[in-house]
Amino acid sequence: MAAFIDSQDLVVVGFFKDLKGEAAQAFFDVAAEMVDTTFGVAEAAELFQAYQLSADTVCLFKKFDERQTNFPVDPARGLDAAELTQLLRVHSLQLVMEFTNETSNQIFGAKIPHHMLLFLNKSSPEQLSLRDGFRAAAGGFRGEVLFVVVDVTGHGADVLPFFGMTAADAPTLRLVKMEGNRKYRMEQDNFSDSAIRTFIQAVLDGKVKPHLLSAEPPEDWDTRPVKVLVGKTFEQVAFDETKNVFVKFYAPWCPHCQAMAAAWEELAERYKDREDIVIAEMDSTANELENITIHGYPTLHYFPAGPGRKMIEFKSNRDVETFSKFLENGGTLPEEPPVTKTPGNSTGEEDPSVPRTDESRDEL
Repeated sequence: MAAFIDSQDLVVVGFFKDLKGEAAQAFFDVAAEMVDTTFGVAEAAELFQAYQLSADTVCLFKKFDERQTNFPVDPARGLDAAELTQLLRVHSLQLVMEFTNETSNQIFGAKIPHHMLLFLNKSSPEQLSLRDGFRAAAGGFRGEVLFVVVDVTGHGADVLPFFGMTAADAPTLRLVKMEGNRKYRMEQDNFSDSAIRTFIQAVLDGKVKPHLLSAEPPEDWDTRPVKVLVGKTFEQVAFDETKNVFVKFYAPWCPHCQAMAAAWEELAERYKDREDIVIAEMDSTANELENITIHGYPTLHYFPAGPGRKMIEFKSNRDVETFSKFLENGGTLPEEPPVTKTPGNSTGEEDPSVPRTDESRDEL
């Protein structure tokens, strides 16, 4: 057994007194799913004794961090395969990961709800020393927060734009809530383990507001037919109770956004003299909003005039005439008369009035 455990950096062994029991069968199901991990089983009494076990237990053996982690089988509940899979995925990660091309799939695949990031320049000994306090803070949050070191001069350089940062901003800390990609930062970076723990707990307790990116508004942002919104100007424009505001949320690299750009400009030209209608756009890669999360590009939202901060998502064809019908009808599309099948229209071709699907936008 010792040789087997020592054969890999990470090995999972199920100690079961009955290999035909339900707990062992659940363990075998987990092993079949986690094909990238080495699994073994043991039932001999002397092996239980050698590893100081008295009851059915799943043990994770590692050559890093804590060398052995035990997951006892609950006598009443038995062994839940999904729960064990998640526990093993979480505890298979190093307590502090480094973001590299090789580890990125592990980091995002672990499904840990929060990521605490230390951005540093690995060529700086002074910045490298900050890892000590970072690691010291990590132990109490395993499974809830994944601690990740990001080298701003290495693979991590690619993620800097997502945070609105450059390499010159290192060293710095960010916490990301993975659901909704909400980012949080300290008012002033403090790299001590106690400060990091206090900050994380405050975020988990809902006591810290997200840090929202915002570009600076162009000088001519409101003189063009398409008004250019940024994070810091969005509220005053979109929720102006005297205006009906139609906003395109886009990404500069998105081909579907590029394909509809001309139609959006034409729509803005058509309504540029209407005091009650505003056609606008916002680069969602450089601007974030507290209560609106964009999951794909382009996303079109209509904010009708009046109180209540209403928002309606546009989900139909992205052409000028459909946009115009939507606006003239107050944020809805008039119902089309039913199509009667005749020899002339029974070719099986798609009805052009069918709303666009997600295949016509880029998902995040």
